[in-house]
Amino acid sequence: MTVNENLSMTAMTTPIPAVIGLKTIAKSYLHDIDLEPIDKAWELAVTTYANQQHFSGVSYLEHVQEVASTLASMHLDRDTIVAGILHGVLKRGVSLEQLTKDFGSNVALIVDGCSRITSVHYNSQLVHHAENVRKMLLSIAADIRVLLVKLADRLQDMCSLDTVEPEYQANMARETMDLYAPLASRLGIDWLKRELEDLSFRYLHPDDFRELSAKLESSYEERQHYVDEVIRTLHDKLAASKIFPIRIIGRPKHIYSIYKKLVSQKIPFERVYDKVAFRIVVNTVDECYAALGVVHENWSPVPGRIKDFISAPKANNYQSMHTTVVGPQNNFIEVQIRTEKMDRVAQEGVAAHWAYKEGQKIGGNDVKLFRELKKLVGSLQEVEDPREFLENVRSELYSPEIYVLTPGGEVKGFPKGSCPIDFAYAIHTEVGDRCVGAKVNERLVPLRYEMQNGDIIEIVTSKTQRPRRGWLDIITTSRARSRIRAWLRREENEQALNIGREICERELKRYETNLKKMVKGGHIKLLLKELRCNSLDNLLIKVGSGIVTVQGLVKALQPPEFRDAHATIGVLSPQEMAAQMVSQQKGGSQGGGSVITIDGIDGILVKISQCCHPVPGDPVIGFITTGRGISVHKSHCEKLLATDPHRWVAVSWAAVQSAQHQVEILVTAENRRGIVATISAAINAEDANILGIPTRMTPAGTVELQISLEVADLEHLQILLQHLRQLDAVISARRV
Repeated sequence: MTVNENLSMTAMTTPIPAVIGLKTIAKSYLHDIDLEPIDKAWELAVTTYANQQHFSGVSYLEHVQEVASTLASMHLDRDTIVAGILHGVLKRGVSLEQLTKDFGSNVALIVDGCSRITSVHYNSQLVHHAENVRKMLLSIAADIRVLLVKLADRLQDMCSLDTVEPEYQANMARETMDLYAPLASRLGIDWLKRELEDLSFRYLHPDDFRELSAKLESSYEERQHYVDEVIRTLHDKLAASKIFPIRIIGRPKHIYSIYKKLVSQKIPFERVYDKVAFRIVVNTVDECYAALGVVHENWSPVPGRIKDFISAPKANNYQSMHTTVVGPQNNFIEVQIRTEKMDRVAQEGVAAHWAYKEGQKIGGNDVKLFRELKKLVGSLQEVEDPREFLENVRSELYSPEIYVLTPGGEVKGFPKGSCPIDFAYAIHTEVGDRCVGAKVNERLVPLRYEMQNGDIIEIVTSKTQRPRRGWLDIITTSRARSRIRAWLRREENEQALNIGREICERELKRYETNLKKMVKGGHIKLLLKELRCNSLDNLLIKVGSGIVTVQGLVKALQPPEFRDAHATIGVLSPQEMAAQMVSQQKGGSQGGGSVITIDGIDGILVKISQCCHPVPGDPVIGFITTGRGISVHKSHCEKLLATDPHRWVAVSWAAVQSAQHQVEILVTAENRRGIVATISAAINAEDANILGIPTRMTPAGTVELQISLEVADLEHLQILLQHLRQLDAVISARRV
């Protein structure tokens, strides 16, 4: 017998008791279901995983057995258990066709979904990692059981991290904390979420974990005594009101939740009073509310900490009454009250009323949950930037902290700090785009209003409203952020398209052609190939946004021999470009009412830059901004000189001017009585409009006035400065 055969035989015989145990768990709830596929799956696993090791060093067979046992302990269906055993076989040579033939399309779909996700270190190779997360979310949308197998797999991975390097531990823990634990929460599987968070915390903050664990261990007896006392009191008080609960449980909060409280509230461990949460499980919904009354009769409730998730369930179908009260010894204690059915859903989430059990239809709660998950996947698929995509995933998956209502009574959950714009986009993209205001509890509020638990939100819309860039600073949800950014990108692309079209037409005119002729003659294909653009619109947008420079466009339009002859010609300096434009103007009049002419182009969005305040007569240069038209700077402006020269464009002042232009001047004068009035009168006499005139004393005892004013052009400004310098009290006057 060869070494490989010997290893294979060992793998086949050693884990048999574990498989028997797995089938025993499955038989306890899968009544009248043929479990032979589990045996068949194990046989294939033994053959496929022979000699394979998990990263922790244990055999891969042992790992998949633990994964399958976790799925069985969650009372999942047979196909999910089989997929748990086989979740790695596609990466080890087994074909999808064979899986489908031997185990059916459901198992093949789940295993294929799990296999599409390649392990990549978190926060490294960002694009690849984002793509893996995207693939997983798409697989989840196809079948939720893909996620359940991945969660069980990740739990076993986290339990095996002791044997690997600290860097690997931290990478996997961060991914688990940011992605898998929130996904478990979204499915409502509370015990799994807590396990994943605590295990991640252990490797992300090892010192804090050890310190906090030691403190909890040392106070165990004291806490247990307190728990017993509270449970006895609750039984007595409830019995006096003829309420006989199924059970009352007092359990310590998981270590990561205590750590979060220490960090967020900046308090020492000794001041965390609600280290224990109590759960009262009763028979009916009416008893839930009656029990809440009994608790509040005996212990004072903490204002704002009463939450009714029975009448308004969370998105993951969680239902319970929550209250925090001042209990014995003046300690804050959290009490949850729910029915037996609610308790099972709270612990097991989607697995509590599993939609895929043989012969059962998908329930209404499951339909709603799966619809929300698919909606999540759909919104995230629209985000192209990998960093933004991962940020949005994390944002969407964290549990909502506030719950508000529509006027119709529908409950919506949001992160703390959300505003009505987030609410509007949660209703519909068009509602968000046209949102101008909101009514909260029938009272008008600004869009910056921070929504509170229980608010009834009504959105006010207008057909003329459009999303604003400033909204990005006040929203919290990824859905709103992605929709606003998508709209802004479309608007920016449209502006860039118009600018690019004008620039291209101008340059083509020099070669006695235009875009229409180039498209008709097929020459546009050569230009697109030369500039690496996939369509005409793509070319125009790239030119308009400065990605394809004017110089690059001109070079592509020139014959090869002309390009070679001028290959050494560099980019003109701003001063040279401005001088060239002035000489062109002198050669021929430029009419029209526009303040700025962009090298012969009209109708482009132009703004005068606020950094250097150019006025007619100043030598100026245009800078192509991304999505915001062209900004005009003085040719020696420091901010312009720090930009990419390939995005400069020649501009000039139009011949006909009627506008006023803002400038700033600095006047230094003797500190005389009435000096401000004297200078103001001189400026007004020159028909210039003063916008602001702040003053300050200098160490030399003089006064400085930095005056913001409006003038017609450079000549107007120069005459004004000359007249100010002629005043007796004025020491100097210059343009800033």
